[in-house]
Amino acid sequence: MAKQIEQLDRVIIRFAGDSGDGMQLTGDRFTQETASFGNDLSTLPNFPAEIRAPAGTLPGVSSFQLHFADHDIMTPGDAPDVLVAMNPAALKANLGDLPRGATIIVNTDEFTKRSLAKVGYTVDPLTDGTLDAFHVSAVGLTSMTVAALADSDISKKDAQRAKNMFALGLLSWMYNRPTEGTTSFLKSKFASKPDILAANLTAFQAGWNFGETTEDFAVSYEIKPAKLPAGTYRNITGNLATAYGLIAGSRQSGLPLFLGSYPITPASDILHELSRHKRFGVRTFQAEDEIAGVGAALGASFGGSLGVTTTSGPGMVLKQEAVGLAVMTELPLVIIDVQRAGPSTGMPTKTEQTDLLMALYGRNGESPLPVVAPSSPADCFDAAVEAIRLAVKYRTPVIMLSDGYLANGSEPWRLPRVSELPKIEPAFATEPNGPDGEFLPYLRDEETLARPWAVPGTAGLEHRIGGIEKHAESGDISYTPDNHDLMVRTRQAKVDAIARDIPELEVSDPTGDAKVLVLGWGGTYGSITAGVRRVRRAGGRVAQAHLRHLNPFPANLGEVLRSYDRVVVPEINLGQLSLLLRGRFLVDVIGYNKVRGLPFKAEELADVLQEVIDRD
Repeated sequence: MAKQIEQLDRVIIRFAGDSGDGMQLTGDRFTQETASFGNDLSTLPNFPAEIRAPAGTLPGVSSFQLHFADHDIMTPGDAPDVLVAMNPAALKANLGDLPRGATIIVNTDEFTKRSLAKVGYTVDPLTDGTLDAFHVSAVGLTSMTVAALADSDISKKDAQRAKNMFALGLLSWMYNRPTEGTTSFLKSKFASKPDILAANLTAFQAGWNFGETTEDFAVSYEIKPAKLPAGTYRNITGNLATAYGLIAGSRQSGLPLFLGSYPITPASDILHELSRHKRFGVRTFQAEDEIAGVGAALGASFGGSLGVTTTSGPGMVLKQEAVGLAVMTELPLVIIDVQRAGPSTGMPTKTEQTDLLMALYGRNGESPLPVVAPSSPADCFDAAVEAIRLAVKYRTPVIMLSDGYLANGSEPWRLPRVSELPKIEPAFATEPNGPDGEFLPYLRDEETLARPWAVPGTAGLEHRIGGIEKHAESGDISYTPDNHDLMVRTRQAKVDAIARDIPELEVSDPTGDAKVLVLGWGGTYGSITAGVRRVRRAGGRVAQAHLRHLNPFPANLGEVLRSYDRVVVPEINLGQLSLLLRGRFLVDVIGYNKVRGLPFKAEELADVLQEVIDRD
C-alpha cells in the first residue's frame, strides 16, 4: 500500500552523534542530494575541536544542520524540525534547541546504562517522559545495520560504522532525496575497498527500504525545487568558493597564483583545494610556520606572481610583521583570515567576528590597508576576486575577513560567466620612468597613487627594496622627518582613494520611511536578513544595509547613518564595528553583541529590531 506524501515548503534537519559516527559526511551527502534536487539550502556544520574526544561524551558531539526549502532562505534555521540522535550525548546536547512538536529519530541501541551515565542521565529519557513534547521514532539503527550486513565479509565493528549510511538512507526516503549522487560518491570513495563499498551501499539501501516498508513512518515529505534565477548552480562552501575566487582572480589578472600557507582550522581547506589545481598555474607551499607562509607569499609577489596567504586569528597575529613589510614595500598581497573564536587557541571550530580591529590596526606604525568581508559562503568567491583586484591595482596588501560559519557552511552558487568577472591588469613597469632615464620605484600613478611594479630582472629597473622607510620617489633609505610624514600620509591617501573605486552602500528600505537601520558586516548577513524579513512581515518598518568594504568605508556611509534615527549593529564580537562608526561618524549606534561561537538566530534579531522600533 502506497504511503502518504505530504508537501512542505521547508524543513530543518540536524544529524548529531559522536565525532566518530560520520555525521559530517552524512549531512554533506544529504546536502549534495538536496542541492542536485534544486532546493535552496543553507548548512551549519558544528563539530568539536578535539581530534578525538572521548566517545559518547558531550564534548565529543558532532552535528550537521541543514535548512532546505522551495523558496529563498538565508540561514541554516533557528531550530531543527527533525533531530537524528545517534546516542544519549547527541540527544542531551541538542534537546534544548528543539521546539515542541519536533521529530526525534533516536538510535535506541546506544541507550545503554553506561552510555546514559556518561552524560549524566540517571534514568532513560526515552521512557521517563522527558520526550513527551516531541514526536519520537525509536529505531535500532546500529542493530538493523548489522543485521542488514550479516552476509557481508566485514567485521561487526565495521558493520556498526555503516549505521550513518542506514540513517542517511532512511532520511533520504523520508524527504524524497535523490540517491544516485550518494551511490556514485561511495563507489568513488571506496573504489579500492570493495567490501567496505558493498557494506555502505547495502546499509544505505537498507535504510531506504526500512522507511519504505515500516509502519513506524507512515508519511514521507516532499519539498519542491526552489525558483532561483536562471543559471548553472552547484552547492559550495565558503572555503571552496574562496579557493575558486583566488583562481579566477589569478586568471583574470594573468598572474600565476602562489599560496604560502600553514594549516590552521578553519582555513586549511583553502590550501587543500588550491593544491589540486596546478593546471591553472597554482603553486602551493605548505610552510613550516605562519611567518614562513606569509614571507614566501610576499616574496612571490616581489617576483611578479600573485602572492596569497591563508590563516585564522592566531596565525594572523604571527603574520603581522610581514604584512607590515608588504605595506612598506607596497606590493600586492592577499591575506585570507578565516576568523574563529579566541583569544589564543580559543575554540578552533567555532565562529566569531573578532579580528576586525586587528585587521585594521594590528601592525606597528601607520600601516593602512584595505579590508573586505564576504557575506555568505557563495559570496566568498566574489570577495576573493575583489581582494585581488584591489591588491593588484593599488599595490597593497588586502585582508579578506571570512569566518568559520561561512567557511564550513554551504549554499547554492550560480556559476558566473567569465564576462561577468572584472578584468585585472597588473601593468608591470617595463621601462624607466624618471626624467633622466632612471627608474623611480616610488613615483606614483596620479589616479591610484600606486607605485610601479617592477619584476626583478627587468633591465634598467633595478631598485632597492626592504622594510626601512623609503624616499618618496627614489626608494632609497630615508630618515628625513618630512619625507616620513609624506610617505605615511601618501600610503593612507592611497587606501582612502579606494573609496572612489567601490560601490556606494546600498540600503534596502521598501517603504522609504523607516526610522531604524540595521547595519551588518561579514557572515551576519543571512541572520540579519532573515530577522528583517520577520519584522517586515509583522508590519514593522526597518531599513537594512550590509558592508562589504570595511577599509575604506563606502563614500556615502556617513550620510546613510545620519539618515536614520537609530542604527543597530549586530556583531559576533563585543562591538568592534560599532566602535569604528562612533569614532568616525559620531553616530551613537546601538550594538547587539554575542560571542557564543554560533551565528545569530533570526528570531532573536527580529525581537531586538522590533524593540528598537517600538522605542519612543
